[in-house]
Amino acid sequence: MAKTVLIIEDDDNIAELLRLYLEKDGFNVSIAENGALGVAEFERVGPDLVLLDLMLPILDGWGVCREIRAVSNVPIIMLTAKGETMDKVAGLEMGADDYIVKPFESGELIARVHAVMRRFEASGGAESKRLSFENLVIDMDSFELLIRGNRVEAPPKEMELLYHLASSPNRVYTRNQLLDEVWGFDYFGDSRTVDVHVKRLREKLENVSDKWSLKTVWGVGYKFELIGGQ
Repeated sequence: MAKTVLIIEDDDNIAELLRLYLEKDGFNVSIAENGALGVAEFERVGPDLVLLDLMLPILDGWGVCREIRAVSNVPIIMLTAKGETMDKVAGLEMGADDYIVKPFESGELIARVHAVMRRFEASGGAESKRLSFENLVIDMDSFELLIRGNRVEAPPKEMELLYHLASSPNRVYTRNQLLDEVWGFDYFGDSRTVDVHVKRLREKLENVSDKWSLKTVWGVGYKFELIGGQ
């Protein structure tokens, strides 16, 4: 069955160009021209992936992303004309899975759509994905982060990064390894993406336990360190 992509974009020319690229590659496509309509169309269509412009009327891309993430982990790729680092970072922190800077080539767009979908589908396997440490539970089956028994909001990519590190305690990962293994080998970002996500995780995990920590290994990368065993 063909996958469905929801395009939320207020520029008719860009939206139609995206539709052309995606339909040519075999996707079903739905389009919404502002943020409010995008949220309504998301609820109506239940798409497999969302292409989301940042600069939207009525409700901007960050607001739309927040609304979607409150109910779904469906992949989101943000579209931005600015190409500024802070826009990319803000989108990723909000829970977007990737971003594309306008103007873009059709090949890049399709490659990113397929890459994000592969990662999303690969993370949805039948095996249980739940890790427990003192005062910390990382539950990838329900995408819940529990700290001292309380649910703490965390975007999907933060959850995936923490789970990946904690799955191999004390193993040191380079930034490039994490980009390859968490974001995917064909991710188009840079190592600052990893730093941003680690920083956000540390804010959530600060002083939670003295039995483990999210540690920087200077000049190398990061690890989830167990202190004295569990």
